[in-house]
Amino acid sequence: MAGETPHLPQAAQIESYGNSGFRFGGMSHRGSILCLPNGIWASDVTKPSEIDHAALARVFESAGQGPDAVHHCLIGTGRDPAVLPAALREKFRDSKIAVETMTTGAAVRTYNILIGEGRPVAALLIAVD
Repeated sequence: MAGETPHLPQAAQIESYGNSGFRFGGMSHRGSILCLPNGIWASDVTKPSEIDHAALARVFESAGQGPDAVHHCLIGTGRDPAVLPAALREKFRDSKIAVETMTTGAAVRTYNILIGEGRPVAALLIAVD
């Protein structure tokens, strides 16, 4: 898990992606990111095979009740689609969080729509060139 403090202490739409990073909240970040209702964090994940419970620990900690409780998580897997391991899909199911995997571009677009609707959504977005 990268960093103990978020780059931005709130949810924000992704303004752009590519060149191995993202722009959001008027700032830029090189590398992958984990977006939650309470902030946008750096992520050490660089490819789908690195997505594991530790990479998503903040998502699972955000499950539950309350206005910032996460009930939906998007996983942007880079340029190519990928499937999460069965054990990780079960963890999402047990945590009552719907999870969808898709390319990073599709995940960014979907995330922005859900954020625009005011939904408490999480997204792990793998940076692409």
